[in-house]
Amino acid sequence: MARPPVRKIYAHAKLRRLRTERGMNQVELARSLGISTSYLNQIEHSQRPLTAPVLLHIAEVLGVDPEFFSEATEERLATDLRAALSDEATGVSASAEEAVEVARDHPEVARALVALHHRYRDASEQVAALASADTRAAPHAALPPAEPHDEVRDFFYAHHNHIEPLDSAAERSAQEWGLDSARPAADILRRRLADHHNVTVVQAAPERAADARRFDPASRLLFLSPWLTEGQRAFQLATQYALLECGPRLDALVDGAGLTSAQATALARIGLANYFAGALLMPYTVFQSAAEELRYDIELLQARFGVGFETVCHRLSTLQRSGRRGVPFSFLRVDRAGNVSKRQSATDFHFSRLGGTCPLWTVYEAFSSPGRILTQVAEMPDGKRYFWVARTVTRGGAGHHAPRAEFAIALGCELRHAHRLVYAEGVALDDPRAATPIGLGCRICERRDCAQRARPPAGGRLAVDPDRRTHVPYPVETSGTKE
Repeated sequence: MARPPVRKIYAHAKLRRLRTERGMNQVELARSLGISTSYLNQIEHSQRPLTAPVLLHIAEVLGVDPEFFSEATEERLATDLRAALSDEATGVSASAEEAVEVARDHPEVARALVALHHRYRDASEQVAALASADTRAAPHAALPPAEPHDEVRDFFYAHHNHIEPLDSAAERSAQEWGLDSARPAADILRRRLADHHNVTVVQAAPERAADARRFDPASRLLFLSPWLTEGQRAFQLATQYALLECGPRLDALVDGAGLTSAQATALARIGLANYFAGALLMPYTVFQSAAEELRYDIELLQARFGVGFETVCHRLSTLQRSGRRGVPFSFLRVDRAGNVSKRQSATDFHFSRLGGTCPLWTVYEAFSSPGRILTQVAEMPDGKRYFWVARTVTRGGAGHHAPRAEFAIALGCELRHAHRLVYAEGVALDDPRAATPIGLGCRICERRDCAQRARPPAGGRLAVDPDRRTHVPYPVETSGTKE
């Protein structure tokens, strides 16, 4: 299979800022790196790419990981910036190149603009709520902070969706308790909770089983839904164990995240506890080896570790331990309405968080084929290609009248990694015609030949058919009426 050319890595403003933070001038850093000052100046101004030896030497001298110079963070920031600037209220339409340039060379300015736009949207929603509420409501109610879910997602993204302190602690516990043996994990966890935290696990009544897990600190009773599978029960027990046993470690990680609200802090703490639970039931070294051995066959990994499809997919997206990395995946969970309820990523793939995602993405096609695994080679507007796997999962109780929820789970990686996956067998990965053109969401998508779009292309407008008075999904370069 033909491999795409290796992308050149440029330091952009990162090296300059890093050097300044270390209190070094160009002459001092160049001397430490064994290169000329003029060569370093060209690297800092992106006139020369970073060669592999220079990149490794810079990382060693300045004490950073080579991935520090990855463009993924800038690309993600540029996407958020374009989404913010494309809002109708701004009256601005920045091109992809302009947004990338600002995010690359002036990242703090870009982050400030994105943050201001979030505050603007929050304020607009608050004003709308006040206008429709009782007139006696306080006219100057406090505006809400940034969206808590977005803050937590950004926290995990900043760590490449891998929290090494929790991962290592969970792996040590799994080895000590023998969780990789044939003994049921739920039984071991139930006994640990009882012996170390005086917690009694009971089955919730069917009519009160809306929550998978509910803990009463006063009585030390842990109620689990009767509808949980064995794997789900073990996961909930492991999550509760993390909250009780690893409290100080979770608090330290949350305190260092810089979150701005109590709700974001609570969400992050639960997210970290869930992370520990997944790492405990699927210990890093054992799970990563099994994933490579089975070529990332999700269903075989389910059977081997006794957990669900979604849990395996989420764990696969966290395998980024230095020196033993798995395929870097993006993991998402969406519903039929396009709401993204989970979004974790170890890659630079990033949909706009405003205005929805792309309807041509295979994750939505999964709802038409419940339970089947679908694949897709997707090409972004910038030419990057990704390989996606998607399947639906259903949650809910038993019985005809029991409420259920259906989601689609998507797991994707850059196309250059796809040959490592069993799902890529028989797919023409190197054929451009096999790729489906998708976008970052209609609000900021530049594609002009898409019949599925819900908004005009970024920088364009929709044509109007004067005979039918309907919108035609392509931009108009000239005005006038039909002959």
